[in-house]
Amino acid sequence: MKDRLIFALDVDSYDEARQWVRILADEVGMFKVGKQLFTRCGPQIVDMIRQAGGGVFLDLKYHDIPNTVAKAGIEAARMGVQMFNVHALGGGKMMRTMVDEVREAAVKEGFPVPITLAVTILTSSSEEDLRQVGIDLPVTQMVPRLATLARESGLHGVVASAQELPLIRQACGGDFVVVTPGVRPATAARDDQQRVMTPGEAIAAGSDYLVVGRPISKADDPVLAARSIVAEMTEAGA
Repeated sequence: MKDRLIFALDVDSYDEARQWVRILADEVGMFKVGKQLFTRCGPQIVDMIRQAGGGVFLDLKYHDIPNTVAKAGIEAARMGVQMFNVHALGGGKMMRTMVDEVREAAVKEGFPVPITLAVTILTSSSEEDLRQVGIDLPVTQMVPRLATLARESGLHGVVASAQELPLIRQACGGDFVVVTPGVRPATAARDDQQRVMTPGEAIAAGSDYLVVGRPISKADDPVLAARSIVAEMTEAGA
């Protein structure tokens, strides 16, 4: 079950990232590298994690013209990341182009195709936030709509709140990968997340991977915190 736990490596230096990788490499399945860390450190941060035996979820949420996103996806795959994501709001053409060109490059160059994911609606977004940018449909309609578009475009899955999991499963089936951020143990603060579940609730609802950051990094004993989350996941998945 620990392979399904992803630690959010939301730090601002290479040395701090390396320290967390050393602490948690045996406790989690992947490390999420986001915009802050990748902008600071670049591909070397991915190399460091992989050399330590860890997997990488490259969380850069590509959203641009189809050709640009496709080329970025190829470079992500060349780095050897296990998964990366794009914004579903970029549209079907953008996602299909990326999927096709990554697969073509993988065949030509002999690298594995990562798990490709689409971000539906950020877990920090409220419906009022969506209305401010012109999206009048509720989250419960937008998420399965975007998930279906991602599936039809050839992506492996989505990043979405566990609270929308039943809607995604109904729309896309049980073999569609769902990566769930915004996971908080019952005793942890919500921080800036709006739509959250506990690790056990998320696994019971059918999440494939959980992304957890501050409940581990801010714990008095991060290793114990990670193990406690894995234990809760295991119990819920039994």
